[in-house]
Amino acid sequence: MATQETPSDRIVLLQGTLDVLILQTLIFRKEHGQGIARAIQRTSGEVLLVDHGSLYPALQRLEKKGWVCAFWGTSENNRRARYYELTPLGRTQLVTETDRWTRLVEAMGRVLGLESS
Repeated sequence: MATQETPSDRIVLLQGTLDVLILQTLIFRKEHGQGIARAIQRTSGEVLLVDHGSLYPALQRLEKKGWVCAFWGTSENNRRARYYELTPLGRTQLVTETDRWTRLVEAMGRVLGLESS
């Protein structure tokens, strides 16, 4: 079986990273799984590539936590697709996760000497 090769300039997502990326992607509109993956890739400047083997378990996990809700609809190419939408609880969680990531990025910048004094 052939495997899809990933360019070396792409970044592998850390555990928990995908959750916040999905929540952020759904902040303004509902989207199906493939659309979420494309949006993350596009908004990251083609650096982040979401593997479908990671995406769908993450969506199920977020749905189980009540951060997203899912429903069946018709995609832009007239196919049946499962759409995901951010819930009010998911919006609250996105704020929490964004704050955590901001603190992490700032701390990493200090450790790596990237922060300007």
